[in-house]
Amino acid sequence: QVQLVESGGGLVQPGGSLRLSCVTSGSIFSRGAYIWYRQAPGKERELVAAIVSGGNTNYADSVKGRFTISRDNTKSTVYLQMNNLKPEDTAVYYCVADGYFSGSRYYPGKYWGQGTQVTVSS
Repeated sequence: QVQLVESGGGLVQPGGSLRLSCVTSGSIFSRGAYIWYRQAPGKERELVAAIVSGGNTNYADSVKGRFTISRDNTKSTVYLQMNNLKPEDTAVYYCVADGYFSGSRYYPGKYWGQGTQVTVSS
């Protein structure tokens, strides 16, 4: 059975940092792309960052230069390092496994974490 467990969210002041973790159980870690999505109240879900098994990464324009996605294959874990956080980064962040790239965009797989709340506020 595949499970994704996210952690690392919380309340942080503008300009602060957080690191989200997504631990995968089950034999899918080496398969497909891992994608971090976020959804703020009243807004559509937004792709934040993606990483494929070979290590190539992709970011939303709104987080380029501030967020870094990485993976540790020995721990079956994907990370999202978030620096210089802004109030508009406030959202629930979801880790998704087994995604894929087609055409000009990434698509989520069927395995989702439970989400972790990130709140950026003074």
